[in-house]
Amino acid sequence: MFITNIPPVGWLLIAVVVLVLFGRGKISSLMGEVGKGITSFKKGVSEGTKELEEADTAAARDVTPEEKDKA
Repeated sequence: MFITNIPPVGWLLIAVVVLVLFGRGKISSLMGEVGKGITSFKKGVSEGTKELEEADTAAARDVTPEEKDKA
């Protein structure tokens, strides 16, 4: 693939170009927004998992056989 063929010097050159074009402040705020997005995504996934587990628990029923009187 194209991305895996870029040598480390190439990545450094790309980073410098991006830094020059956007500036340090813009990149910093962008990374902050990316971090907030990742945090929000993880929170949503954990809430969704919790809701599914609660739904499974509510839908579960007791299937143990009833014991008859042995008198």
